[in-house]
Amino acid sequence: MKRSRSPRTAVHPVDEVLPVGKLAVYGTQHVLAFYAGAVIVPILLANSIGLSTEQLIHLINADLLTCGIASIIQSVGFWKVGVRLPLLQGVTFTAVSPMIAIGLAAGGGTDGLLVIYGAVIVAGLFTFAIAPWFSKLIRFFPPVVTGSVITIIGLALLPVAAADATGGAGPTSDPTSGKNLAYALGTLALIVVIQRVFKGFMATVAVLVGLVAGTAVAWMLGDAHFGSVNDSAWVGATTPFYFGWPQFSFAAIVSMIVVMLITAVETTGDVFATGEIVEKRIDRDDVARALRADGLSTTLGGVLNSFPYTCFAENVGLVRLTRIKSRYVVAAAGAIMILLGLIPKAGAVVAGIPHPVLGGAAIAMFATVAVVGFQTLGKVDFHDHRNVVIVATSIGLAMFVTAQPQVAQAVPNWAEIILGSGITLGSLTAIVLNIVFHHIGKDFGPAVAGQPGDSVRLDQVNKMTRAEFVETFAPLFQGPRWAVERAYDLRPFHDTHALRRSFQEVLFSGSKDEQRQLIESYPALGSKLVSDGLSGEASLRDQSTRGLTHLAEPEQDVLTAITSEYSERFGFPLIISVRDAYSFERILEEGRSRLTNCETQEHAAALLEIAKIAGYRFDDFLQVANPIHSARSRMVNKG
Repeated sequence: MKRSRSPRTAVHPVDEVLPVGKLAVYGTQHVLAFYAGAVIVPILLANSIGLSTEQLIHLINADLLTCGIASIIQSVGFWKVGVRLPLLQGVTFTAVSPMIAIGLAAGGGTDGLLVIYGAVIVAGLFTFAIAPWFSKLIRFFPPVVTGSVITIIGLALLPVAAADATGGAGPTSDPTSGKNLAYALGTLALIVVIQRVFKGFMATVAVLVGLVAGTAVAWMLGDAHFGSVNDSAWVGATTPFYFGWPQFSFAAIVSMIVVMLITAVETTGDVFATGEIVEKRIDRDDVARALRADGLSTTLGGVLNSFPYTCFAENVGLVRLTRIKSRYVVAAAGAIMILLGLIPKAGAVVAGIPHPVLGGAAIAMFATVAVVGFQTLGKVDFHDHRNVVIVATSIGLAMFVTAQPQVAQAVPNWAEIILGSGITLGSLTAIVLNIVFHHIGKDFGPAVAGQPGDSVRLDQVNKMTRAEFVETFAPLFQGPRWAVERAYDLRPFHDTHALRRSFQEVLFSGSKDEQRQLIESYPALGSKLVSDGLSGEASLRDQSTRGLTHLAEPEQDVLTAITSEYSERFGFPLIISVRDAYSFERILEEGRSRLTNCETQEHAAALLEIAKIAGYRFDDFLQVANPIHSARSRMVNKG
């Protein structure tokens, strides 16, 4: 007797192990997209504290090696370390200014470097230790915060891409160069064309193809140089404490701990962004594992002559752009980076990619991070004006600092760590404002009905008696009130979206007789009862938006003929959500086409139109109750 096979458990795309060839190609794509950001921190630090070229090369190799190890720890994970998502680890830009300040205060050179490493090691251990407690703060990261942070990350990184597109930051930058513009836009255009024309594997490696093709063209035109390859050694491995034993300074340690706390906020945003992209729910344990990986990798960085580590937002955009969700692709990228860290010649080849080519690809990747933020913000209840303030203020401040980085010089040194980064300032602003608006004092919720100064807020709706609830929201429907009465049973409502959905759910769950009674209560389109206000203020407002309450006689006759024929055929009035219609002609066209349907289909169509009408009337409630939202809506409508 054959034994039946047990069904195989479906593997989530995040946990899928791809063939070796694809892992190598996709991993290389991540490395190429990441490389410039990976090496910029040691370059900036070395130039600022007076390290030699030989020491800089060692820092770059050490950075790449540790990046690879850290990425494998984060993506593959072990015990309670590593979030096990396709997140690449890199040195945080937030630490650049504080590390330079620490290094210079300690005398610069290797003396300063040793004090930096002491602070990095302690800050890494601190982050590892506090990870489970920090993750409990996840309730302070609702979509209004995570969406703002993700959007800020994407937008704040775009100037970095723009700097590369113009030739790189510093003296090599030339925004007026037509050649730089051609390389950047050509690379971007190729990526877009590949994604539009091709499907499958070719579409997923569009960024890699764009980088290779752009570099090849630049090399043929003499703008890509690989002379450093000949000067680089074949093998060059870093060793623990290569520059000497770390030195510990209390002030430096405190400064670096503050850096890691801020980085923890950015990591949390990146984890949520990646969770959105790969469609995997993120909870406090995931955040804790990600932060433990940050802490462990940072400690390793201090031992292996590197710096503080965090999830790299650049590669979050690449995951979204390629739709390759496997975490083992990032593990493969980690292995490649370890190889690059051990073979300086290989790293020199990658370093030969021209800045404008890299910038063109980065524009596509960073913008996709912002798109993920937009999608997350789509879940936010913007009828609650508090959320508008949180998003607008946090993004506004982030862009202010990003556009004018010199403002950091206007504050004390300890505050530069915050104003020195748009991502940091914007993220902290979103978190603090969310706490101020939603967690301090009583949360009354948004205004959902009533008049300004006498509005009904969401918490009051949840405390209403059935009679009060029905009396407040009965105008959403014509005639019978069974739909509103049943919506009352779905309390409590957590936001205006939930309140709106409750009316839709009960509408379609009613019996056929109840639904028929409701349908028959709606007035005919263009009826004199409506224009005289006898069918209620809501009907008058609905139909007047398309001029049905003051039609000329020929138009009135045509509409009456259609509605009368419809009523005779089906036994109930023609119901159309006229606010959805663009013109009177479109309403007539809709009415004529529905005359050919069967009664069952028209019964369903009438309910759908009633739901739409109720939705518009609900929006009217919100706009009247919230004068700020109402003014904003009028401005949009005028535009």
